Amino acid sequence: MTSPVIAVFPGTFDPITLGHHDLIRRSALLFDTVIVAVAAAHHKKTMFTLDERLNAVREVFEGVGNVKVEPFTGLVRDFAVKHGAGAMVRGVRSVTDFDYEAQLAGMNRALAPDVDTLFLTPDSRYQYISSTLVREIATLKGDVADFVPPAIYGRLMDKLKA
Repeated sequence: MTSPVIAVFPGTFDPITLGHHDLIRRSALLFDTVIVAVAAAHHKKTMFTLDERLNAVREVFEGVGNVKVEPFTGLVRDFAVKHGAGAMVRGVRSVTDFDYEAQLAGMNRALAPDVDTLFLTPDSRYQYISSTLVREIATLKGDVADFVPPAIYGRLMDKLKA
């Protein structure tokens, strides 16, 4: 009998995009449990607070029983080990992403040898989407409805009205 495999999908999710949604949904088909680890992101100025980002991700995955959403600070390695994760899932859109993610995976492997990093590429429809670009376009009054889940679009529009 094998133990359930827990995977961690870390990120800032400021905001969660359709690319994130695609990768997390597909990860949930591969692992017994996927913990979406929402970074406090002390090193970044985020548009949404940590609680807003946690609630948004929870709303998007409501009803998906094997997807859990938790906050984290510090090293993602510590979070993964604390939660008994055997895998970390990272999305890669481009060669640039891969270069950075491969370096990060090597460091994480050195720090937590029992946690493997798996790379997934998003569906080609979402290959170019990033939270940074979504925030920038939305701030400049561009339409980002095709880049984020509908509930997130509403939250983004409300945030920009404030």
